[in-house]
Amino acid sequence: MPWPHIQLSADPATFPAHPPTDLSDPEVISAHDQAAFDAVETMVDHWDRPGWTAQTRAYYWMLTFPDSAALVDLALRCQQHLAPLGLDSVPDDGFHITLTRVGSAAALPLSRLDDVISAAAPLCPAAFRLRAVPLAGSRGAVRLTVAPWGPVLALHAALSKSMAPLGLAPRKPTALFRPHLSLAYNNRPRPAAPVIKAVTPLRGLAPIDLDVREVQLVELRREDRAYRWDVVKSLPLG
Repeated sequence: MPWPHIQLSADPATFPAHPPTDLSDPEVISAHDQAAFDAVETMVDHWDRPGWTAQTRAYYWMLTFPDSAALVDLALRCQQHLAPLGLDSVPDDGFHITLTRVGSAAALPLSRLDDVISAAAPLCPAAFRLRAVPLAGSRGAVRLTVAPWGPVLALHAALSKSMAPLGLAPRKPTALFRPHLSLAYNNRPRPAAPVIKAVTPLRGLAPIDLDVREVQLVELRREDRAYRWDVVKSLPLG
């Protein structure tokens, strides 16, 4: 189905800073992601994030993939190849696409979550299919490209719209959103070149398709250099 056109903006604090020229073509998007990663000189510690502690809990809208054996298989092949780098691999049940932060668990009582869910439900767009393409990265992670971006942007915009009347706002507007799916997180400052060199041959692996039929509101936490969550509510798409 045609997705609404959403104009993306350039921002040096976002990665990649510039959006791809085509938001629908997986080849264009993956080439853009790969070129952006290939230009990185230094990688940073993904976990070095002020304000996050072992006790931090926050609510997020995410896409999760607990039933995708194809994703687990592709991720494992990539993670095994990258193992000598000492990255923190995402566990089999930890693959996700982060959409937007809703707020701190300490600041949002359960009654407010009911309002968040009720506001989002009628605005959710139709279900869609994504292609996950190996392999690119960012300054803090190695990740799959996902495409097309149109339906993910539409979902992000719908969730952002649903939050506005509740006085909640995403940390990044849809114009700065860059969908991606991380396979491993970098855990120390390092030159990027060895990681890029290790990633490059994995770009020959076949992409996989992911069917997205639900969006999850989760309570997110960090455990042992991994993201873990409890699903508060899954909303059907379409």
